[in-house]
Amino acid sequence: MKDYTDSELAQILDKDIFHKISSAADELQLECYVVGGYVRDIFLERPSDDIDCVVVGSGIAVARKFASMLGKRAHLSVFKNFGTAQVKFYPPGTRYNPEAPNEGAIEVEFVGARRESYQHNSRKPIVEDGTLEDDQNRRDFTINAMAICLNRDRFGELVDPFGGLDDLYDGIIRTPLDPDITFSDDPLRMLRCIRFATRLNFIIEDETFEALERNAKRLKIISAERISEELNKILMTSTPSRGFVDLQRSGLLEIIMPDLSAMDMVETRNGRAHKNNFYHTLEVLDNVARRSDNLWLRWAALLHDIGKPRSKRWDNVQGWTFHAHNTIGAKMAAGIFRRLKLPLDMKLKFVQKMVELHMRPIVIADSEVTDSAVRRLVNDAGDDIDELMILCEADITSKNHVRKQHFLDNYQLVRGKIEDLKQRDFKRLLQPVIDGNEIMRMFNLPPSREVGDLKKYLKDAVLDNRVENEREPLMRLLMERATELGIAGNQQAERTRDTDTTTTP
Repeated sequence: MKDYTDSELAQILDKDIFHKISSAADELQLECYVVGGYVRDIFLERPSDDIDCVVVGSGIAVARKFASMLGKRAHLSVFKNFGTAQVKFYPPGTRYNPEAPNEGAIEVEFVGARRESYQHNSRKPIVEDGTLEDDQNRRDFTINAMAICLNRDRFGELVDPFGGLDDLYDGIIRTPLDPDITFSDDPLRMLRCIRFATRLNFIIEDETFEALERNAKRLKIISAERISEELNKILMTSTPSRGFVDLQRSGLLEIIMPDLSAMDMVETRNGRAHKNNFYHTLEVLDNVARRSDNLWLRWAALLHDIGKPRSKRWDNVQGWTFHAHNTIGAKMAAGIFRRLKLPLDMKLKFVQKMVELHMRPIVIADSEVTDSAVRRLVNDAGDDIDELMILCEADITSKNHVRKQHFLDNYQLVRGKIEDLKQRDFKRLLQPVIDGNEIMRMFNLPPSREVGDLKKYLKDAVLDNRVENEREPLMRLLMERATELGIAGNQQAERTRDTDTTTTP
């Protein structure tokens, strides 16, 4: 965080792009300001390409003039219904890449200053032309309501009516006006509030947080797509647990993900309590976030124990049990993805696989690390084995340091065996060279339980390393198993039929 005088801000904005915007606005005799995230990030000393300009008058007119100054380098998009325009251009020396069209491009959004009013059942505002003050009043948070003038005679002048700069110094998120009105008008701002606090490591001001609690139910008018977009952004912060704690404390999580919210409890019976699975989950999530930027692995961490409340049982001998919570959780993940309109493609399948398998490595690491167990794990995890290991190591949150170290040491043995399988091409090693189609041809069988039994028998033999994955030893095993099942005669009949066919004139 750094403070700047107006003259220092002018030096920071001493770039061709801002001088051209300034000239365009001055020629049209319109006030023009750079606002929002770009201004905030100047003081936070963060790089930002998100340039938003507010014009007191026609933002579209300034955008057209600015684009004309840039010439062929610029592409202008006008959205008359919204009173906005976008200019995308490539600075000198930047080449257009058709495979990544936005790479190196700069985008500037222009909008006319406006005032907004809302109806209770919609977050879409009724918009009217307004002043800069009106436009700053409608901003979500004080730190996003600062503006810097771009007109020549006031170039670099900061306009900060709500003390956004002080809030940046103090690390506070608060609304410019009454937070109840701000959140009720546009409930998505409640999720943005938590997202900004999480991303910037700021504290939500007390009055603003209390308004989150009071207005939580207003979130129901927000589309699932917009909610999941904010959740994804929270998940991709460096410490996503902060966001989910605030979501839970404010009552928003119970509306968005009631199954996750329900994990925040501890039950005691006969003096024996289970751990709070909600806070355990957040610890696992942060552990994963420290090692991976994979959004869907972070979703898997968030959902890995989601099945525990439904599977929880009390046993007088064992105490609290959560049998099959991984299987239950994998099924629940699909429902959560559907409800939040998250992708139902391979991304969901990946999350489900991670949730389903997350207990397997810890079972291996809790006992003797056998080749057979590791081969089966690699077979089931496939190409996602590395992500699964990250999740499982993140799941070790025991406060018993001796036990924790035991698991970590054994995980290194597991990883060593996995690496050995990789180097020897585990896909070839673990998939029997005799497949189901060949079995059906050999024994003249249709797709059936018998074929499945024979395939499984060969697969188990390979995974347990009882036989080399080579044709001759596998064929001997196949014949032995076929004889046990009483289907070897089918093979003989097929051979006889082939012989008769070839000898018939």
